[in-house]
Amino acid sequence: MNAHVHEPCIDRMAWRKSSYSSEEGGECVEVAALPGRVHVRDSKDTTRPGLTVQPTTWSTFVRYAAL
Repeated sequence: MNAHVHEPCIDRMAWRKSSYSSEEGGECVEVAALPGRVHVRDSKDTTRPGLTVQPTTWSTFVRYAAL
């Protein structure tokens, strides 16, 4: 996993979050996939730094999180 990489257009990315997320609290993340990298950030505080990972790393995380 890499530290957050500054993207000049990070606010214009197509961010999405799980349909299981709600506005009633909890810890939710948003994801923006770009060629060669996946950005992950806190959906409730989008001004905080996020993480940038390789697509294979994200796929592995999602596969194990779904268990």
